[in-house]
This record gives sequence, C-alpha cells and structure tokens, in this order.
Amino acid sequence: MKVALICPVWFPVPPEAYGGTERVVALLADGLVDAGHDVTLFASGDSQTRARLESVFQTAPSEWIGHTYWEMQLTVHAIRKGNEFDVVHDHTGLLGLALGGLLEVPFCHTVHGPLDGHPGRFYEQVVELAPNAKLISISMNQRKPKQDLPWIANCPNALDLSVYPFRRKSGGDYLLFLGRMSPDKGAHRALAVALETGLPLKIAAKCREPLEIRYFDEFIRPHLGDSIEYVGEVGHADKVELLMGARALIFPIDWEEPFGLVVIEAMACGTPVIATRRGAVPEILEHGRTGVIVDRYRDMEDEGVLECADSLDPAVLRREIEERFSPEHMVANYVAAYEATIAATK
Repeated sequence: MKVALICPVWFPVPPEAYGGTERVVALLADGLVDAGHDVTLFASGDSQTRARLESVFQTAPSEWIGHTYWEMQLTVHAIRKGNEFDVVHDHTGLLGLALGGLLEVPFCHTVHGPLDGHPGRFYEQVVELAPNAKLISISMNQRKPKQDLPWIANCPNALDLSVYPFRRKSGGDYLLFLGRMSPDKGAHRALAVALETGLPLKIAAKCREPLEIRYFDEFIRPHLGDSIEYVGEVGHADKVELLMGARALIFPIDWEEPFGLVVIEAMACGTPVIATRRGAVPEILEHGRTGVIVDRYRDMEDEGVLECADSLDPAVLRREIEERFSPEHMVANYVAAYEATIAATK
C-alpha cells in the first residue's frame, strides 16, 4: 500500500522534547515501513524516519508555531502530491482536513485534539468541505461530543518500548508531574497534592508560549523551593529517568483529554499513575490493577490512594503496555483503518 502521512510541521519527527502527535507519527511511519508498505512522510527536513521524507523546510519552523502561512506550505505540498498514493493520512488538524477534501484519493484524518465546545462545532463545519474524508479517533471517549462525525476507526496511541527501559522496583521518593504548563493539565493541582502530603514534587513541563509562561509565573513559580522543583522541558532520556525514579506520576487533568501519552509512558517504566477520572483515563487504566483513578484531584492526598499506588505491581503495568499499546498493535489498527477508508471511497 502506498501511504502518505502528513505531520504538523512545527517540530521534527520525532521531536527532541515535548510533542505527542509527532512521536506517534514517527512510530507509525517506521512501523508501516517495517510492515512492508511504501510510506512517504511529509514533515520538516530535520525529521528522522525510515519512510521517504518530503519537506519544504530544512528545519522545523518552531518559532512560527500557530502561523497558518507556515503550516499551509507543507500541507499544500502534500495535497498536491496526494493523487500519487493509495491513501492519504493527515495528522495536522483542521487545515489539513479541509484541504484533504480536495483530493480524489481515499483520505483519512486522525483527530488528536478534543471535540467539545467550539472545536467540535468547527469539525462539523469542516467535514462539510471534505465529505469523503474519514475520521480516526484515539479514544472512544474523544468521540462522545460528536458521535455523528464520519468515524472510520479508533486507533489508540502506542510506544516504542525499546526506548522505555523497565528496571524499577516499587517505590521512589518523589511525585512527578509531566506534560505542559496549562491549567487543564493541572501542574498547580499536582503542586497542591504535594504540599498537602508533604511529598517532594518534580515538575517537567513545556513552558514556551505566553499563556504557559503566565500560568507558570502565577501558579507555580511562587511555590518552588526545596521540595518543589521545576526541572524544565526534558528530553526523552531525562524523562525516562524521572519516570523510573518517581513514586507515582500525578495526572490531575480537568478536561476531556483525548488520550494522555504520559500515562502509558509511566506504565511502560513500571511507574504507577494516579489520575482523575476524565478523558480517556478509564480506557487506559484499570483502577487497582494498572493504576489509581480518583473522582477529584484532592482525593490524591488521601493516604489510602498513595498506598494503593504503592501496591501496584510494576511488571503488570509494563505487560499492559506490551499487550495493548505496542507499535505493532497500532500499525495493525491503522492498516485496517486505511483499508476501510479505501473501501468506503469506492
């Protein structure tokens, strides 16, 4: 099968630090090649892939993130070549979905973001411009606000387990928050849990954009000290070390997170996750066996919650990822989605 993958242009594939979508696309591209498919990846020129790489920028234009002019250049380049493929698979967002409506070949689009509120209404409008496009979710919960969109498959994210070593025992002397500086992600809630329990907290988070910096300065910076440490935005190796050394990953989200890649990253390292019951969390974690789920983030402060996390078997967490979130499993899901998209387009 000849497959075109269109990735957001803002970061290389895979990214050096933060970047969930780019990591998933990197894994998918290499996995499809390994499975014998002819794959072209449209991404920035500094990407590393076993697929054929097509780019319009030698390096990712990260400094222009959010500016449509830069985003359109790669997307238009990919759409112009779209008829050379059996299926075109877009990961860029609404712009890519809209432009994909111009293609005559089978076209599918993975929805990486939420669909509640304005984004969901906008998706309804954009699919009218691309009536033959098929959508792929990354969790079933993600679909709930817009069940009637043209869904063709559900393909949860995966991890390259070769770069997530498993060499830990239960324990660890600190809590960990890993993600992005955003109220929805909840670094301030993780901080409140740490202060209430008296446990050390390490915060590893992307903090580049103005809103992220403002949030950090107001809610996080005033509390930094001996037991609360901001370690910045970390690369993969440092992230893995932080995960393996943590007592638990705190995932206090307050929104309908479509997936939550850091949850399965922690589990791959054998690190228990304590998460609020939002988004895809109940689809990923089984309370009391592969994680701890609470209704409110303040429940994380209870001694019994931490004891439950301590009692989880790291080997069980790792095995759950191997069985449910392997690259082979994700690639098989996407190949089935491509076949369904092709069949539906005839």
